[in-house]
Amino acid sequence: MTQERIEADQQIRKSLTEAPLPLIPDWNINFKFCIDDECGDGLGAALHQVQIIDDIPTEGPVYYISRLIKPTEARYGASQMECLFLVWELEKLRYYVYGSVFEVITDFNSVKSLLNMKTANRYMLRWKIAFQEYRGNITIAHSEGNLHKNADGLSRWAVANTPDNPAYVPLEAEPQIPIEGTNIADIGTEFLEEVRES
Repeated sequence: MTQERIEADQQIRKSLTEAPLPLIPDWNINFKFCIDDECGDGLGAALHQVQIIDDIPTEGPVYYISRLIKPTEARYGASQMECLFLVWELEKLRYYVYGSVFEVITDFNSVKSLLNMKTANRYMLRWKIAFQEYRGNITIAHSEGNLHKNADGLSRWAVANTPDNPAYVPLEAEPQIPIEGTNIADIGTEFLEEVRES
């Protein structure tokens, strides 16, 4: 870890604990979701709302989220990585955005094509299916990355993927589906006799 990164981390921590402090979410107001492009180290997002503070409409953060990229994810192409960002962040902030209308502000265009993709690999297809539940409630807007630096900083200095991180994801990325069944040799003879008699 270089001195430059340590100083950047201290600056981010200082900035995140000073004004603007995170707002209490107002469930009657739409959310804005700022995500940043792939930086090689991590994923980062900031959930915002425009609330009336002292009779002035003010945009402020509601929630920040970040994590390191897993070794298998580091091999993804740019389009896959950008779509992974969006799907992961929607999954982690589901309780804030599910059922409400919200806007995603991003500095890459590949997530716009995720909804209209005709042929996709297995990852993109799975993410497209996961993304469908937000269809009709989401607007994706392009913005230069320098206009939402909070998400940029979070992705460049991502929090380690440990159980004490609220965005923790276990390393086994694929869901384990239990297979329910039994071996005929494990069935007791009493059960087999009951089946024969019935």
